[in-house]
Amino acid sequence: MDLVRIIFAILLPPLGVFLQVGIGAQFWLNILLTLLGYIPGIVHAVWIIARR
Repeated sequence: MDLVRIIFAILLPPLGVFLQVGIGAQFWLNILLTLLGYIPGIVHAVWIIARR
């Protein structure tokens, strides 16, 4: 399942974070990072998925 989440994190970072933690502070932070730059959103999403 983590492989699927990482693929989603690369394609659409907020979706990967949502699948891991749901709607919370990390989800909204990831949306902000993705809007500011696609790469920071990906890095944050992969970090959240790998951490848990």
